[in-house]
Amino acid sequence: MSTLKQLPYGNADFQNIRMNNFVYVDKTCFIETLEQESSSSQLFIRPRRFGKSLFLSTLAYYYDINYADEFEQLFGGLYIGQHLTPRKNSYAVMEFDFSGIDTTNAEGFRNSFFDNIRHTVCRFLNNHKEIFPNALQVIDQINQQEHTTLSILDWSFRVAESEKIKIFVIVDEYDHFANDLIAMGTTVDDDFYKKMITANGLVRDFYEKLKVASKYGIVDRTFITGISPVMLDDLTSGYNIVDNLTLELQYNEMLGFTREEVNWLMDAAGIDAGLINVDMEYYYNGYLFNGYAVNKVYNPSMILYLFRQQLKIGKDKIPVNLIDPNLNMDPSRLKRLIKNDCSREVIIEIIKEGSIVSNILERFSIDRLEDDYHFVSLLFYMGLLTIKEPALNRLRLVIPNYSIQRVYWEQIRQLIEDNSYSIKINTDLVEESISALAMQGDIHSFVDYVSQNAFSKLSDFDLQRFDEKYIKVLLLAYLLLNNIYIPMSEYETVPGRADIFLQRNPNFPQVKYEWVLELKYCKTDAKTTEIDQKRREGLEQLKQYIHSSRLKDRSNLKSALLLFIGKDKYEIISNE
Repeated sequence: MSTLKQLPYGNADFQNIRMNNFVYVDKTCFIETLEQESSSSQLFIRPRRFGKSLFLSTLAYYYDINYADEFEQLFGGLYIGQHLTPRKNSYAVMEFDFSGIDTTNAEGFRNSFFDNIRHTVCRFLNNHKEIFPNALQVIDQINQQEHTTLSILDWSFRVAESEKIKIFVIVDEYDHFANDLIAMGTTVDDDFYKKMITANGLVRDFYEKLKVASKYGIVDRTFITGISPVMLDDLTSGYNIVDNLTLELQYNEMLGFTREEVNWLMDAAGIDAGLINVDMEYYYNGYLFNGYAVNKVYNPSMILYLFRQQLKIGKDKIPVNLIDPNLNMDPSRLKRLIKNDCSREVIIEIIKEGSIVSNILERFSIDRLEDDYHFVSLLFYMGLLTIKEPALNRLRLVIPNYSIQRVYWEQIRQLIEDNSYSIKINTDLVEESISALAMQGDIHSFVDYVSQNAFSKLSDFDLQRFDEKYIKVLLLAYLLLNNIYIPMSEYETVPGRADIFLQRNPNFPQVKYEWVLELKYCKTDAKTTEIDQKRREGLEQLKQYIHSSRLKDRSNLKSALLLFIGKDKYEIISNE
């Protein structure tokens, strides 16, 4: 009988994973750490699809009194199974999930929110009817009400208090309301938002009830998750007891996989490391959530998706799709965020420089997103930026990995098209030119297309920042229209960094040529001596790159200097 385990891609039920031979990367040591915190009301934020729901499920099964008899089956062999905490299986756990709330209008929100509360309270009472003798009677009373009010929370609290049972409240996607408005790109209706969250809003009233129940010891612990702190300012007075643990050093690895955990997962699931023709670190790693953290973490959804694809196609093939399509919401979300000049400038700086220095705010309001720090902080919490290192009293933030870098490259192309209305992409011509690059070693067709159809038609907005770095990100953005290459920006060749290295996609071994490209730019009125100097510098750099230890043995490697003069003229000089 095989001892290999299944991959839990898309599975966020801890019991199902543990009982049905799925791999579980053990994160239960953090249960012990969380329980030792002085605050019993805790908030923890991570990007989408980063394992939050599974961790909440783990907490629920560990703390709920209903699962005491199954403890050994669920937690035997895990860290927490050998390091029991005082509160193990001592609560009635009440789990809220606000991910499906309707935010299209105030009435839809009100009805959806109340339905969610009603459903959660009834499920809580039904799940614990063995310890709450009158639970079913209370459920009947709740369901007989024509109009739901938040008072049904009080009913559940009284039921638990009468039986002297403490409640552990878990809230998933606490910030769905605000994030949905951001994702839709809606101009925030102040009145609608206040009705939801601020002054006497339904959401604030909900948290005030949790706060009161905590004050009287009925709700003994609360754990809340989401993807941003965008609502914290508005909830502060209604729920000022919460302790935000998001950026704490000891929780850097609580979600996501370290490299050691990835290796263990591969062994447990029977993934042959020799068949993974993808630089996993380059594609999926790079997340740090504290400036002093040592271990970067991989996005778990990205890793599980890759491994699942590998297992499905067999040992002698390479996955066609290397990036989880469920992450494709990010480009649309990002596009809707950057409709103002300030946000566009920030995005362009990040793409051109590859990093930005900023503070990370622990809380901010939805109406402040146009401010630099607020916008950059939101990008960090969304997983579109991560910490590289401390920078004096601030932090240097970078794009985490290639998967997220593609989101930015796609966005820069859309920005150019949106601001230069005469630009229309002929995808057939672009793909043909990239194929010529790959199979005939013809770089002219591709550069000609981008020059004539993008560079020459740039708006005044774009020309203000036209330089080597801007040219590079535009070329990379257009290269995404055909996936036969894995474009690498600032590729380390030692010595030096190549502006662009076009690496053959392992799915297309028939691609004949790989490319190293060096970019130089001179203004239209540049003197001949300056142009000559740029040309010499570029050719010398190319020579270093192609003779470096990382590139010298690659077969059919071609190189070229692309020297742009203004937006309309360029030279292509091969250095073979």
